[in-house]
Amino acid sequence: MTAGTPAARPAPAHNDAARQYYEHASAPRTNTDVVVVEALRKEYPDLHLSVIPRQSCNLFAYAAAGHASMASIDKEKDRLSWRAFIPPSNRLHGERGALSDVVKFAKYLLDWQGKEYVMCFAEGRDGGGSYPIIANQYVLSASVEATNKLLFEAGAWTNELHDEIWVYDGGFWRKDAELYANVKKSHWEDVILDEGMKKAIISDVDTFYDSRDTYERLRVPWKRGIIYYGPPGNGKTISIKATMNQLYNRSPSVPTLYVKSLSSYMGPEYSINTIFTLARRTAPCYLVFEDLDSMITDAVRSYFLNAVDGISKNDGILMIGSTNHLDRLDPGIAKRPSRFDRKYLFPNPSEEERTMYIKYWQSKLSDNEDLDFPDKLCPAVAKITPGFSFAYLQEAVVASLLALARDNHGFAEQLCLECMNAHKKLEGYGSGAVCPDRSERPFKGLYDWMWTVRQADQEDPDLDNCALWREIKKQVRLLKEELGEEQ
Repeated sequence: MTAGTPAARPAPAHNDAARQYYEHASAPRTNTDVVVVEALRKEYPDLHLSVIPRQSCNLFAYAAAGHASMASIDKEKDRLSWRAFIPPSNRLHGERGALSDVVKFAKYLLDWQGKEYVMCFAEGRDGGGSYPIIANQYVLSASVEATNKLLFEAGAWTNELHDEIWVYDGGFWRKDAELYANVKKSHWEDVILDEGMKKAIISDVDTFYDSRDTYERLRVPWKRGIIYYGPPGNGKTISIKATMNQLYNRSPSVPTLYVKSLSSYMGPEYSINTIFTLARRTAPCYLVFEDLDSMITDAVRSYFLNAVDGISKNDGILMIGSTNHLDRLDPGIAKRPSRFDRKYLFPNPSEEERTMYIKYWQSKLSDNEDLDFPDKLCPAVAKITPGFSFAYLQEAVVASLLALARDNHGFAEQLCLECMNAHKKLEGYGSGAVCPDRSERPFKGLYDWMWTVRQADQEDPDLDNCALWREIKKQVRLLKEELGEEQ
């Protein structure tokens, strides 16, 4: 060692943690169950041991819901967990998140109906070729009967919905409480549709669930399929949500199973089988495939058709599929009555329906004393928005409200009919207004002629003094440009 060179730090005599880790990670085959079961049987030789997968019977969730109590009984050095930061579900309420333990291995004392159980939880490997992760609970008690009773009640609770909706996404089912809360706010009175079609949809759904005896008496399968189709933004999704709420308000309630996406990793056969297995087990139920055309591709079609119309019974399943492109659906799906018996077209709204939609917004904003929203504005907006979907109408209204709200004096702004921009001050108003940006408009004469021809029958002195009407006209013009309509 040369002068000035620091001495090397001596290596530890042994590194047991590293040795154990590499031995475990490089083993040709590992099975966590074998290790844990053997250790627990030695530790508790007089107790009965049961191994329960968490996904089918979640004792942690069962206890957290107040049906049992759990307390840790191992020492901190014997416990393995991750300390994780959980982001807030919604920052609007000032939440910043929280720290939480993600348990990998731990032992608990579980108290249920006056009986005590030892419960060990371990996350590990099942020994398969691809080494999938398993999460098992190991329950020890004095008798098999006591354990079975606990597991039956906890298992039944785990597989029931508790203000939740089943959502299939990425290859597995999960319970979604947030979607359920959103659905409970969706009501048919908020859905603007042709009244005849709305009544038919509501009746179709109720009649199906009320007619089980009729189906059985006629010896036909108690199942039904409906397709909602038409251009986007015209009420298909809100109608599905309103139906979900309608069914949850029945007695007994009918649960919804919502298919968000299929699993590309697991394969189409696995996804379709998993979806319909839960639907048959949950029936009677409402099974929703939104954007059906993008989900049931050529690779999936045969599995889907077999699940819908194959040997297995689908009694009690009302299946709904929505699509913006009916022509992209295979004829075996779109035109075979035994699969989808009824189709409802959701077209762009008529002028009458557009008027109803603007009236809906007028009602929503009726408590806003600062906003002038006269009755005659509703048909006026409907008249200048032919070809608009409900989504485009909503954008026109919302964008107008936001534009007015940007400025404390927004309600005093005037819309320039030349440049379609709002100005605080104009010399004159209406057709005689002088635009401060007029020098920048090279086709002023042509535009003025077109505007005069197309807007002459829409002029109303009362409306021209309404800031919301002026702003809506501006937003409608912008949306028409987006749609590619000539001005």
